Amino acid sequence: MYLYHFGLKELPFALTPNTQFFLGLPSHHEALQTLITALKMGEGFVKVTGEVGTGKTLLCRKLMNDLDEQFVTAYIPNPYLTPDELRHAVAQELSIDSDNCPSAALTQKIQQKLIEISAQGKQLVLILDEAQVLPDESLEALRLFTNLETENSKLMQLVLFAQPELDSRLEQHKFRQLKQRITFSIRLDQLHSEQIQAYLHHRMTIAGYKGMPIFTLPVCKLLYQASQGTPRIINILAHKCLMLAFGQGTNDITTEHAKQAINDTESTQKINSSLATTQVLTQWFADKKVQKIGVSLAVMLAITTSFWLGGKL
Repeated sequence: MYLYHFGLKELPFALTPNTQFFLGLPSHHEALQTLITALKMGEGFVKVTGEVGTGKTLLCRKLMNDLDEQFVTAYIPNPYLTPDELRHAVAQELSIDSDNCPSAALTQKIQQKLIEISAQGKQLVLILDEAQVLPDESLEALRLFTNLETENSKLMQLVLFAQPELDSRLEQHKFRQLKQRITFSIRLDQLHSEQIQAYLHHRMTIAGYKGMPIFTLPVCKLLYQASQGTPRIINILAHKCLMLAFGQGTNDITTEHAKQAINDTESTQKINSSLATTQVLTQWFADKKVQKIGVSLAVMLAITTSFWLGGKL
């Protein structure tokens, strides 16, 4: 691999959520600080949403690492569970024997365990990743968990990490009680174009690289256009750029390396195809001088047409 070639001690763009590589860019730093503050205030129910590949799981792991001894964490990475399975998963995280235990009795065991944790001056934080896959009945079971409380505080605080589909589901009338209990709702953004170089250089430095940024601004511009600022796609493209440079025996990442990486990556091809269709159709409207339509409507029609052609923005 290219580790020795670039003076690296580990892969800088691996897709595993390694918290060493966490970079406090505005969106993620603000989300982390809001989460920690909300939990310390005992706010009870917090939701974090973001598109695929925006770093939700990395933020989740960073949160668990940064919480102090005041908190006990229970983590459920795949909550596609029935209400009973969800209770058993929580019980397992709390080291409660749940074998052959009816639902009502298991809920009582969980509550007793939470009371014991509270008596130690601590509080449980239940964290669910990929929460958009929770069945409706399990979302209601989560709401009932928030009823576990003393006179002074909640016995359990909940943090949901999810794709934006969860927001759409919570707009349904049947989830109005659950939605009212969410005290903070945080949205993770993609990286901005001016943040790409800092992001890439940070990961290279953490991985052991010493030197000036190897990804130049022209290269970063191409990577941003192809990824639309999605960190996961940026990582994939940057990894391929390093492989291409290593294969050619050079330490310089060029725009040609970036173009080859982009052409070799399926997700970027879909983005670029859709963007190209939009640009062509928008230019067509401009050339035809359809003044009554207006630029905004032209763009809207272009985007709609790109969906018909199979693109996805």
